[in-house]
Amino acid sequence: MKKITIMAAAIIVITGATIAVSCNSNAEVKTTAAFNTTDFTPEQIKHGEYLVTIMGCDDCHSPKVFGPQGPEVDMSRRLSGHPSEINIPDADTSQLKSWMLFAHDLTAYVGPWGTSFSANLTSDATGIGNWKFEQFKKAIREGKYKGLDGSRPLMPPMPWQQYKNVSDEDLRDIFAFLKSVKPVKNLVPAYIPVTAMK
Repeated sequence: MKKITIMAAAIIVITGATIAVSCNSNAEVKTTAAFNTTDFTPEQIKHGEYLVTIMGCDDCHSPKVFGPQGPEVDMSRRLSGHPSEINIPDADTSQLKSWMLFAHDLTAYVGPWGTSFSANLTSDATGIGNWKFEQFKKAIREGKYKGLDGSRPLMPPMPWQQYKNVSDEDLRDIFAFLKSVKPVKNLVPAYIPVTAMK
């Protein structure tokens, strides 16, 4: 009886290992976001990282530190948007018809539309941690704030008018990568319309 029990246990272990190996051969991994877990392949995540890099998302959405060659991405806060603790000084709005101002780390902007701040794209709840793909798709395709119907438009310099042409597959891969990014808690300040500026 003891031999049969040991043999049955061995068969269960081998069967479980075989199932695990066959599941892994599909190259699926789980990436944990702040509020939900979604399955993406390593290939999707890698391709998404490539797209985020060549599309210049870090240029605006990542705080910078100054190195020997000027501003460099602060990798500890990569893609976390405008740091909530950095206040933007008042701007001379009389110049806004002709000029646009950028914050020193390129995460905040003042122009004829008002003051806009780069969003947190990390997997934290203050970023896109609880977003679904359809919400992300609506933000990029329709320029909707937080990807919500009835919300305000995304403000400059976010080039959603160009990014809306990205294929669904590429958008999903970008989303997969962003969901895999280390969560950074950073509640970005609210957009300030030009009418509310001094």
